[in-house]
Amino acid sequence: MAGVGLLNFGFEFLEIFAFIVLATVGLAVIFGMMGIINLAHGEFILVGAYATTFAFAAGLPLPLAMLTGVVLTAVFGLVLERLIIRHLYGRLLDSMVVTWGISLVMIQLVRIAFGNAAPGIGIPFGELPVVDGPAYYLVLGVLAVGVLGGLYALFMWTDFGVRARATMQDAETARSMGIDTDRMYMSTFAIGSALAGFTGALYAPVMTITPQYGTGFLVEAFVAVVVGGSSVIVGTLLASGFLGSVNAVFTNVTESTFIGLVAMLLAAIVTIRLMPDGITGFLETVRQRWGENR
Repeated sequence: MAGVGLLNFGFEFLEIFAFIVLATVGLAVIFGMMGIINLAHGEFILVGAYATTFAFAAGLPLPLAMLTGVVLTAVFGLVLERLIIRHLYGRLLDSMVVTWGISLVMIQLVRIAFGNAAPGIGIPFGELPVVDGPAYYLVLGVLAVGVLGGLYALFMWTDFGVRARATMQDAETARSMGIDTDRMYMSTFAIGSALAGFTGALYAPVMTITPQYGTGFLVEAFVAVVVGGSSVIVGTLLASGFLGSVNAVFTNVTESTFIGLVAMLLAAIVTIRLMPDGITGFLETVRQRWGENR
């Protein structure tokens, strides 16, 4: 019985961890690297989910339908960046207001165009024999870790990543060294949009898709971004692991997902109070002080 309970806890943690990572990573890229608070992040996820659902309903295999959702969301983000977002860099409050307006408009347009619900997709891979849950959540956990690893490799080990980080840290200096900063902003926003679409596509078989679908991801996404701190990838990983553990423990102990969510939010509040710069900011401060003492 203890072994089964431990397996259930591990499965619960993996499910929550994957959800937080995938909900957060697109927002973290756009906010952490570009300084844009995208309050329409949930609606980017919505685009991926709707595109996946209708592509699947049209007869595409589920993997190709998901790819369609990712591509269409990336294109949507690219168009939006060229038309609107590019004028908001360095204007934090303006970006919040504008993206909030985009969010409201998109929800109503989706409701008018497609009604209050989209066609459903069955959860693939069936149920696990021991743990009470679908095997698909294991796939989501693996993909969440893979996404973080892929982003780390992209931004730390490639020429594009070096140019992108240089642009985000000091655009004027990067421009004077010959980097096309406008293209870097555009490409990074497209990557963040594609990641949001990827999340919507992955959770299309799991969640009921309505015009409000994207709002179900926002709380975890924004909380994890703030708790994680300035480091996009490491911060997302640490925040997701910490918040996922708290949520899983209280959900298993109380057998209530609501209590688990409340406990996670309380843990986030305490963490932000003790570490105003987030987990990675706190770790960086500790590292600097340790270096000074040496």
